[in-house]
Amino acid sequence: MSATTPTRARYLFIRILEACNADCFMCDFALSRDTFRFSRSDFAELLPQARAAGVGYVRFTGGEPLMHPDVVELVRAGAGAGMRMSLITNGSMLPKLVKDLAAAGLAQVIVSLDGASAATHDTYRRSPGMFDAGLRGLRLADELGVLPRVNTVVGPHNYTEMPELRRVLTEAGVRQWELSALKLDRSIRYPDPDHVRAVCDPLYTAGPQSGLVPMGKRFYGDTPEEQWRYFEESTPPRASLPLCHVTDDVIYIDGRRGRMHACSCIPHREDADGPGGAPIRENGALLLDTPAFREHVDHFREQGPRVCSGCSTTAAGYSDDVARLGEVEPWRY
Repeated sequence: MSATTPTRARYLFIRILEACNADCFMCDFALSRDTFRFSRSDFAELLPQARAAGVGYVRFTGGEPLMHPDVVELVRAGAGAGMRMSLITNGSMLPKLVKDLAAAGLAQVIVSLDGASAATHDTYRRSPGMFDAGLRGLRLADELGVLPRVNTVVGPHNYTEMPELRRVLTEAGVRQWELSALKLDRSIRYPDPDHVRAVCDPLYTAGPQSGLVPMGKRFYGDTPEEQWRYFEESTPPRASLPLCHVTDDVIYIDGRRGRMHACSCIPHREDADGPGGAPIRENGALLLDTPAFREHVDHFREQGPRVCSGCSTTAAGYSDDVARLGEVEPWRY
């Protein structure tokens, strides 16, 4: 471990499958029928390594994690090992499974909602019924003691809906909200950046008594430099110089490829130079915090604030909060 390794509990993200039942226009996993599933035996082997590496929080991602036939048992295994368990879902299957997930020990659920109504969200996600199912699942999660959070992908198509979406989510009992910038393999242009600021700045500057306040940085950046880079170069805000502190606290496992990365954003933004990250197995043994992984971590800790082009608002805000405060509240990433 590096000399800068923190005492904060770490986050372990695991992409447990790549199949998905949604047809979201911005996602590489749209309607994927990939057959890979992260196994219960692999997770059982991983958990002692995670504890030794200081992991306190585990989040399952996909694809659509609720399509995994063993997702409830995976949550139960992690909770039984003392982990705070989370997953991110499109919400379509959540009403059916949330009671069993809560009983298994799920601590947090994150639902992806991009519109303020079924008429818009289901169109963006090209999946009828998803908005209503997601909201219903969030309400049930809250009743069952599972922390309800929403992640929203924001772009020119939907930024004007964000004030109404905040109202809807606040009334539904959602307690955390992330707005992250739409990322595509092309430039994203807004006809009037000043209008984006006029519509969305009040979301971030309002007090919590008026409704949900989005976590992390503004999706279009907090500083004039970040906003210029976003509106002119389509680069979302990233961790501020000199270092990205997310890399010390996060291990993201791409189960299908057997690779681990220092941030949940990195594996989605790789180029043709190679697989990136580091292997999770060496000579057949599953290992975290290997020398190869630490080299990967050190690179992005130092270079991320200069080169990353696909950061999330919560990752950027998390890093800046660590630099400023030394600690971050749980589940703020």
